[in-house]
Amino acid sequence: MPIAGHIIADLNGGHESKTDSILLVTIWELGEAAGPLILAPMSERYGRYPVFNIANVLFICGSILGVLSQSVGLLIFARFFVGATVASNLLNPAIIGDIFPSDQRGSAMSVVMFAPLLGGAIGPAISGAITETMGWRQTMWLAIGLAVVCEIAFLTCFRETYKVTVLAKMGKPIEENTDTPAPEQEDLGFLTSIARPAKVFFSSFILQILSLYGSLVFTFFYIMSTTLPDILLHEYNFTPAMIGTAFLSFSIGSVLGLIVCNLLLDRIYKKLAAAGDSKPSPENRLPLLIVSSIALPFVVTMYGWVAQLVLPVWLLLLSVVLLGCFVILSMVPLMAYVVDAFNLFSASAMTAILITRCLMSTFLPLVTVPLTDKVGYGLGFTVLAAACVALAPVPFFIWRYGGQWRQKSDFTKDV
Repeated sequence: MPIAGHIIADLNGGHESKTDSILLVTIWELGEAAGPLILAPMSERYGRYPVFNIANVLFICGSILGVLSQSVGLLIFARFFVGATVASNLLNPAIIGDIFPSDQRGSAMSVVMFAPLLGGAIGPAISGAITETMGWRQTMWLAIGLAVVCEIAFLTCFRETYKVTVLAKMGKPIEENTDTPAPEQEDLGFLTSIARPAKVFFSSFILQILSLYGSLVFTFFYIMSTTLPDILLHEYNFTPAMIGTAFLSFSIGSVLGLIVCNLLLDRIYKKLAAAGDSKPSPENRLPLLIVSSIALPFVVTMYGWVAQLVLPVWLLLLSVVLLGCFVILSMVPLMAYVVDAFNLFSASAMTAILITRCLMSTFLPLVTVPLTDKVGYGLGFTVLAAACVALAPVPFFIWRYGGQWRQKSDFTKDV
C-alpha cells in the first residue's frame, strides 16, 4: 500500500499514476469478489480440505506471476488472480462454524480474524522498510516463500471439517446427524452447486442488507490504505518507511477490537440466550455491531477533518486506531451472525458478504480520491460518514426483526 506508487513508477519508467496505484491495491478485492463464486459452492460439494489446498497453490502461482511482471497491466492482472484464489477470508468463518458450538464461535472468530488483519497492517510497515533497501520484487519473493511454508503446513496438518463431507465418508445419513434444514443437500450436479450462493443471497433479505452494510464498513480499511500514504507524505512529510510504520496504528485498533470481541461476543450471546425462553438466537450476536454502527460515522468524520486541518499527527493516527477498532467490532459479529444463521450454508452466505464487500472496496476508493481532491478531506469524509449514518439502523432492525425475517428463507428457517 505505501509502496504501490513506487511499484507503478518502477514499471512505468519513473512516471507515477495515482489511479494505477489505487487500482493495484484495490484490484485484489475485485478478485476476491470473483473467487468465492467457485470456492464456496465447491467447498460445500467436495469439502473444505481440497478446495483450500488447491486455492493456496494457485495463490502461490499468481504471486510468482506478479513478481515476474514487467508491465503494470500484467501486475494488476496477477493481483486480481491472487485475490481470486484467497480462500481464507471465505472459508475460515465457515470452518469455525464447522468445529465450534454456537456459544463458542464468537471468541474463535475473533482469534481467526487476528492474523489476516494484523498482517494487512504490519505488512505495509515491513514492506515499506524492505523496499527502500532491497526493492519491491525482493519483498514479494519473501512473501511467496512464507506462503509456500504455510501451504506445506496446511497440506499436512489440516483435516476435513465440513459435516456433510465427513458424514458422507463415514456412510452416515446427513439428515439424522444435523439439526439444520438441508435444501439441496443431495447431489444435484456441478451447475447447481455453482448457483447456490446466488440462490442463498436472493432468498434472504437479511443477507442482502447485511452485505450492503458490511461492504461499506470494510471498505474504510481500503479507503484509509489509499488515502493515508498521500496525507502523511504531502501534509506531514513522512518517508515511505515512516508511512509503513504508521499503518501499525490500524493494527493496534484491530487488536483492541478483537480483544473486545473475544471477551464480550460469546458472553453477550450466552447472557441473552439465558434471558430468553427459546433456543439461542443468531440475533444475540448483534449488540456489538449496533454499538459500532453508532460510533463509526464519528470516527470517519474525525479522520477527514484532522487531515483537512493538518492537526497533530497523533490525532490522525488515533483516528486510524479507532477506525481499525470499529471495523473489527462490525465485521466479527457480522460474520458470527452469518455463520450461526446459515449453518451448513455459511460458505455460500459468506460469498454474498465477500462479493459486495470486494466490489465496494475496489471502486469506492477510486471515487474517494476525486471526491477529496474536489472538496477536501474534511467534506469528503463527511459525505462518507453520512453514508454510514444512513445504513446505521440496519444492525438494529435485524436484531429486532431478524428472527421473523429469517423464516422467509429456506436456508435460515427455524434456526
